[in-house]
Amino acid sequence: MESTHDPTRPGTLQEALDQTMNEEEFNRVCEILGRVPNVTELAIFAVMWSEHCSYKNSILELKTLPRSGGRLLVEAGEENAGLVDIGDGYAVAFKIESHNHPSAVEPFQGAATGVGGILRDIFTMGARPLAALDSLHFGDPGDPHTRYLVDGVVRGIGHYGNCFGVPTVAGEVCFDPAYSGNPLINAMAVGVVKIENIMSAKASGVGNSVFYVGSKTGRDGIYGASVLASRELSGDDEAKRPTVQVGDPFAEKLLLEATLELAESGAVESIQDMGAAGLTCSSSEMSAAGGVGMEIDLDLVPLREREMDPWEIMLSESQERMLLVAKKGREAQIRRVFDKWELEAVEIGKVIDGDRLRIFQKGRLVADVPPWYLALGGGVPRYRREYRRPADLDGLEAFDPLSLPEPEDPGRVLLKLLSDPEIASKAWIYEQYDCSVRTNSVVEPGFGDAALIRVEGTGKALAVKTDCNARYVRLNPRLGAKQAVVEAARNVACAGARPVAITNCLNFGHPYKPDVYYFFHEAVAGMGEACRALDTPVTGGNVSFYNETQGQTILPTPVIGMLGLMDDASKSVTAGFKQEGDVVYQLGKSDHHGLGGSSYLKVMHGRIAGPVAPVDFGHEKRLIDLLVNLASQELIQSAHDVSDGGLSVCLAECCMVDRRSPVGVVVDYPTESSTAAHLFGEAPGRVVVSVKSGLVARFEAEAGKSGVPVRRIGVTGGDRFIWNDYIDVDLETVIDRYYNTIPNIMNE
Repeated sequence: MESTHDPTRPGTLQEALDQTMNEEEFNRVCEILGRVPNVTELAIFAVMWSEHCSYKNSILELKTLPRSGGRLLVEAGEENAGLVDIGDGYAVAFKIESHNHPSAVEPFQGAATGVGGILRDIFTMGARPLAALDSLHFGDPGDPHTRYLVDGVVRGIGHYGNCFGVPTVAGEVCFDPAYSGNPLINAMAVGVVKIENIMSAKASGVGNSVFYVGSKTGRDGIYGASVLASRELSGDDEAKRPTVQVGDPFAEKLLLEATLELAESGAVESIQDMGAAGLTCSSSEMSAAGGVGMEIDLDLVPLREREMDPWEIMLSESQERMLLVAKKGREAQIRRVFDKWELEAVEIGKVIDGDRLRIFQKGRLVADVPPWYLALGGGVPRYRREYRRPADLDGLEAFDPLSLPEPEDPGRVLLKLLSDPEIASKAWIYEQYDCSVRTNSVVEPGFGDAALIRVEGTGKALAVKTDCNARYVRLNPRLGAKQAVVEAARNVACAGARPVAITNCLNFGHPYKPDVYYFFHEAVAGMGEACRALDTPVTGGNVSFYNETQGQTILPTPVIGMLGLMDDASKSVTAGFKQEGDVVYQLGKSDHHGLGGSSYLKVMHGRIAGPVAPVDFGHEKRLIDLLVNLASQELIQSAHDVSDGGLSVCLAECCMVDRRSPVGVVVDYPTESSTAAHLFGEAPGRVVVSVKSGLVARFEAEAGKSGVPVRRIGVTGGDRFIWNDYIDVDLETVIDRYYNTIPNIMNE
């Protein structure tokens, strides 16, 4: 929208359409206001009713998820992030968000500001961020544009996290041509707060001062994440670069310290990040959440640029800014703290009685709108879109992978799987991140199925993991989403922690397409079933629609961010074999071949097809209980989930988690059916553990009481991976294929 020069001029239907509203929504705004909105008000409604801010096409589905109970302190969506009580007077704040479209346009800043935004959501709760995670999905790594995106995104994540001083401890990186034009950049953060210091986003206290704090406002980011994420990308990405925000991690570090100092002092009534939609979002959502009104004087907002129109100031997504309401009589203290940290802290308004958000500039009232109609969970539009099962699913699921010829040389297949970028080590990526800053990282990337972070002041640790196999979701969205939840839970249990809650980032295509919405509807249903079964309620998250480029839709990708709690951080478990002579067991078994949607089928036969293996929630719960019990009694040396590539890849990874000190294994586990399924099937509910020989009797006694099938399958030792007469490969070759694939690709 160009400069209006008259911010109170009546808006037009065409202007509404240009800002992604439809005619029905424009008429609804006229009805709410009892008049035609002026151009400033129209911009405010348009951005708050955008998909990214309003969740208008998803909120009715999301309300079917388990959003309370367990250890949750607030229901999903009530505050800036989810809150989980971990005992000893502490709570964990955690959340995941997408920055897909900005990162497709400008990968470095798009990814960097995605990290910055999610960190602010954590420390506006009063929590100090302990760790960051990510879930990244890219196109074919052989494509130069994909390599450009990977390089920019990884540098952006590393730059912001390293400069800010938060360890990036875990994540996942996936590659598929479906993401070529539309990568997925999902950022997650986890922080810890004393329960007495938790800060709310609900404005309150009529007459209380409203402060703008942090960096100055500029034109960068206007119609940024809020609008880029509310429509599909096209071929003119270069023209969208000005809408991508620019981050300053050093300013954010100062903002963190100032905010946490005030959280401990109790001077803040409420606070919220100026994220997507900037000042518009924070002022309207805080007012609506608290059931109060607010007056804002734009002449007082610190600006980097001159002559900004009201709608520009309200919609700017300039980074490192927050809005806070001061407790009465504590205004001077707030100014002193922010002045100490060399940050802006300017009183720009007041909390008022009533239900109006009133915006002034140059003495004129330029916007007068009811905040409840702008806020998520309030009076924003809500749609339940048509959905229809895609016609190709029946055929894809009917394909029988067992009809394919058995592999002639399973060892060669294993090496090819280990060389697949989706399975190969991501060390080239995570070694660009500072994974140990603040010295609380117990298990760092690459060493365990989940990262473990020590909670200072307690003996506890948090286990965190992101997970989603989008191929499974493409074939069976309900079952694929269940698989994502249980795998994430299994991952944190392998580290020795009990799963307690999830956050999610739901990445899909255009919601108006019935086949796309079918995937969304079914995935949410499957996620809900799994979370209820495992007692891991949903604390909140993010929906990212319109992940399409020139008609190509991504794979449906509901990313799960799982939080686990471990009472004794000293009893953590990693994935790698530790020494020769340990006994190797498989916990769990499956009667399903597990080849549907598998890496084996994709890599060796170029197909995404077949039935997805079912999930047995009762078995998964027993397996989780067993893993937590074995870790607490220190009866296992290692634990690694069987997933991509099946049991053979799992065992190979166990041999070389520590590539400087690899440990071989001799496996005696013959098959009675399909060799491909036995070696490469991905049926869930299985974990490989290793046990010291002197603890075998105790281990088998404990495992025998669990109701989980347990099978002894091998012994560690030597410098080879040998499995009956199927596989015999030296670890030097295995390590080369696994660790050098991505560096070789990125250095092309």
